[in-house]
Amino acid sequence: MSDRTVHRSPKPLLDRVREPADLRQLPREQLAQLAEELRRETIEVVSLTGGHLGAGLGVVELTVALHYVFDTPHDRLIWDVGHQAYPHKILTGRRHLMPTLRQEGGLSGFTRRSESPYDPFGAGHSSTSISAGLGMAEAARHQGIDRRVICVIGDGAMSAGMAYEAMNNAGAMRTRLVVILNDNDMSIAPAVGAMSAYLSRVVSSSTFRSLRDAAKQFTRRLPRSLREAAERAEEYARGLVTGGTLFEELGFYYIGPIDGHNLDHLLPVLENVRDYPGDKPVLVHVVTRKGKGYPPAEAAADKYHGVVRFDLATGRQFKARANAPSWTAVFAEALIEEARHDPRILAITAAMPSGTGLDRFARVFPERTYDVGIAEQHAVTFAAGLAAEGMRPFCCIYSTFLQRAYDQIVHDVVLQRLPVRFVLDRAGFVGADGATHQGLYDLAYLGTLPGMVLMAPADEAELVHMVATAAAYDEGPIALRYPRGAAVGVARPARGQRLEIGRGRVVREGERVAILSYGSRLGDALKAADTLAGRGIGVTVADARFAKPLDRELVLRLAREHEVMVTVEEGSIGGFAAQVQALLLESGVLDHGRLRFRSLHVPDRIFEHASQQAQLAAAGLDAAGITRRILALLGLPAEVAAEEEGLPTQTSTGSSPR
Repeated sequence: MSDRTVHRSPKPLLDRVREPADLRQLPREQLAQLAEELRRETIEVVSLTGGHLGAGLGVVELTVALHYVFDTPHDRLIWDVGHQAYPHKILTGRRHLMPTLRQEGGLSGFTRRSESPYDPFGAGHSSTSISAGLGMAEAARHQGIDRRVICVIGDGAMSAGMAYEAMNNAGAMRTRLVVILNDNDMSIAPAVGAMSAYLSRVVSSSTFRSLRDAAKQFTRRLPRSLREAAERAEEYARGLVTGGTLFEELGFYYIGPIDGHNLDHLLPVLENVRDYPGDKPVLVHVVTRKGKGYPPAEAAADKYHGVVRFDLATGRQFKARANAPSWTAVFAEALIEEARHDPRILAITAAMPSGTGLDRFARVFPERTYDVGIAEQHAVTFAAGLAAEGMRPFCCIYSTFLQRAYDQIVHDVVLQRLPVRFVLDRAGFVGADGATHQGLYDLAYLGTLPGMVLMAPADEAELVHMVATAAAYDEGPIALRYPRGAAVGVARPARGQRLEIGRGRVVREGERVAILSYGSRLGDALKAADTLAGRGIGVTVADARFAKPLDRELVLRLAREHEVMVTVEEGSIGGFAAQVQALLLESGVLDHGRLRFRSLHVPDRIFEHASQQAQLAAAGLDAAGITRRILALLGLPAEVAAEEEGLPTQTSTGSSPR
């Protein structure tokens, strides 16, 4: 951790809470003060570290109430996705580590099993909590353990089909499970107030349940048709009052909505739910306000979902000025320009309009922009349907999230050869978001698919050309990937020109070593070439542009004319290098052993949160790593080479001390 320290306002109650057992010793009337201290602590820490602020501020009271009522960690508390878990981390023995949040070797920005026994399930992608919780509840039943399992899921995460698959299964199994629906967007809830809180207490109380059970005993004596009608009428009546008909139909006992910031409302309902003796899963609908208690967050359109360091008094974020526009901004502007010339171009995202640049596109073409929610599977098949009818859809999804829709890519797009344009933002290392968000696998999982065209730009000018190329390509699916952060800083055209599919380019000629770069690593490949040239080693540097189809002529020429050849990519094993290796093997270039060939890709291990540059260095994909590898291939030991070039001899593993 750096030398930053948290400016701490007085927090006498929070200072007494080192773990939830301490919290449960406090008088109930002090919990509101504790919640206020917890909220201030969260704001102060995130002002120095950056991270996800708004979601955590919205669940402060809920976090306090859950740990007060339930016996964590014996009772399992699962947060979905984990953006909102900072207050939970503070209350569960990690307060002193919060200044290390999202930094190399420090706390994760999400829940992690290896970090604390209070994190029973790790999360980084949404909508997994109910499935995992159902598994834990069933495990407890099989093992004869008296345990409550509580899943906290946001209304955004409820837009994913997996949540409903799990609820349908839980309702049918009648497993004892508690789901807290954190409705922080008012997208589901009707008015919330004293009457709603009263009704929620009533329907969750043992008295109401006893009367309900007595009524059910009576209806069992009725003919089957009347009995079933009575049961449906009772559930619909409660649904009309509380808004929970959908959840009742899925087999849940619905309670709510209740004010998630009012402990006097929350605590009695949660206690009733904790003591609920039935075998039916329960859903508690809690309405909260994202960014609650911090005016700059409450006033922001995104409620300060993700922030960098900021000034506590004003909320002004300390964003570093980049020398170049972001890759995302360049893509958005290029897509807008293409759409001006082609009314068939449409854009789709899965709940990440600003992250993918489609918020800019939507301002120009609101009727041609679709945000389908956290539903990547639907996004892909929706795009396939558009493509089948002659439209030109751009399906814009983070590399890490497109993994969720792999079956749809295969069956609904590839097998039908539909021209869906996939745009993979955050492809490569992602820095502080860590292992759950690394965009390292798309080259491998897309590269296996027949007919899939794969592109990656080395700079923003190339990205503009690739957007134009994708827009004009109607022969089948095509994908382009680009990294997180600022682009290179080169001039770019107002509108791109279509590239020849499967054609790379040589950007530097040399006679001894060939570096074949794919995508974002070209700049560091050129720096490595400069270092090697200083030692009198001539280096050819080529930009592959396409991983599929490969530029066969270029690859084979590089292999024939050079002593050493390396490929460089910001992706996992099985990606671009696998395509090149297959070509070299099939062509027989490697049969006689003259060429020394190596592939530089991300090592086969999990990379945790750190800066992007630290992650690249740890993977050996920066200029220093490329240089060391080539010098070693030429017969100079890597350590000696590093010392002579003034390069580091060791790199960080990028892993947490835990």
